[in-house]
Amino acid sequence: MFLAWQEIKKNKLRFTLIAGILMLVSYLVFFLSGLATGLANLNREAVDKWEASAIILTEESDKSLYQSFMSSEQLKDIKANETAVIGQLSAIASNGDNKQNISLFGINKDEFLVPNVIEGRTFEKANEVIASDSLKEDGFDLGDRLSLSSSDQQLTIVGFTDKARFNAAPVLYTSLETFQQVKFGEAADQKKDQINGIVVQDDTISNLTQNDELDTIEIESFIQSLPGYTEQKLTLNFMIYFLFAISSIIVAIFLYVLTVQKISMFGVMKAQGISSTYLSWSVVAQTFILAFIGTAIGLALTLISGAFLPAAVPVSFDLALMIFYGFILMVVAIAGAVFSVLTIVRIDPLKAIGE
Repeated sequence: MFLAWQEIKKNKLRFTLIAGILMLVSYLVFFLSGLATGLANLNREAVDKWEASAIILTEESDKSLYQSFMSSEQLKDIKANETAVIGQLSAIASNGDNKQNISLFGINKDEFLVPNVIEGRTFEKANEVIASDSLKEDGFDLGDRLSLSSSDQQLTIVGFTDKARFNAAPVLYTSLETFQQVKFGEAADQKKDQINGIVVQDDTISNLTQNDELDTIEIESFIQSLPGYTEQKLTLNFMIYFLFAISSIIVAIFLYVLTVQKISMFGVMKAQGISSTYLSWSVVAQTFILAFIGTAIGLALTLISGAFLPAAVPVSFDLALMIFYGFILMVVAIAGAVFSVLTIVRIDPLKAIGE
C-alpha cells in the first residue's frame, strides 16, 4: 500500500486521469440506477400503496387490470383476511387550462384501498376525487372541476395524496358509484356491480378462490406484467451491466500501459529481492485506491445533481443499491488489474535490466 500511494502522489496527473474516468463511469452508473428506480416507481407507486399480497383478476385478462371484468358478487367466492374491490380506467383530465393523462380508481370508502390524504379531505359525495399530488406540478389545485375525455361527468378535486401513480399516470381515487357513472354513463344502473379486480391482504395467497374463471396473482407478478415495466427495467439494467464491463476494460488498458512503461523499473526491484507478490499487491492496492476515490466522487456528484434536478425528471436514488453498485465497480476495476499483475509476474529481471 505504501509503494502504491507513493507512486500515486508522484504521478498525480497520470493517476488523476484514471480516477477521473472511473468517476465519470460511476456517475453514469449511479444516475442510470436512479433513473431506473424512478421510472419503476412511476409505474408501481399506487400498487405499492395498497400494501397488498395479491390481486384477483379474470383468467382471460392476462394479468391486466384494465382488461379484467367481473362482478362484485364474486367477492363472496374469495376467502381472505382483507379484500377490497377496485375499478380502473384511463382518461385525459382537464381543468380548463391544463390536461393530463390520469388513471381513475373506483374504490369503496370503507375498504383498505382508501389512500392517506396529505391535503384537503377524502371524497364524501358523488363526483369527488382524491388526486395524486403530482398533478399539482401540472397546474391542478384543490377545488378544480375536471372534465374527462371518456365521460360527460365532471369531477371535483377535494384532496391530495402522495406517491399515487399507476403506469406512469397520476391516480384519481373516487367512490365505486362515481367510477361507474364515469365509465358507463346512462348504463351505470345496469352495471353497478361491475368491477375490474379484487385486491387481497392475506398471509397466504394459495386457495383464495375455487372459481376457475378467476386468477390469483401475486402482487409483484402483477407489477412485473404492467405494460412496459419489465422491458424498461431490463433495458436500463443492461446499460448498467455494460458500464461495469466497460470500466473493467478501461482500467485494464490504463494499468497495462503503465505497467509496460515500468517494466525496467520492476525488473530492478525484482533483482533487488522484492517479490512479484509484493509488486502485484501494490498494483492491486493502487487500483483499489483509484477506484474508491473515483466511485466516491461519482456518488457525491450524483447526489448533488439529484438535488438540482426538476421534479419532471423521474429520478429516485436508492442509497443502498448505489452503494452496492459502487462496490461492484471497485471489484471490476480490481479485476481489470489482473493483466498488469500477470505482466509483473512474468518479468525476467535480467532481461528487463538489459532493456
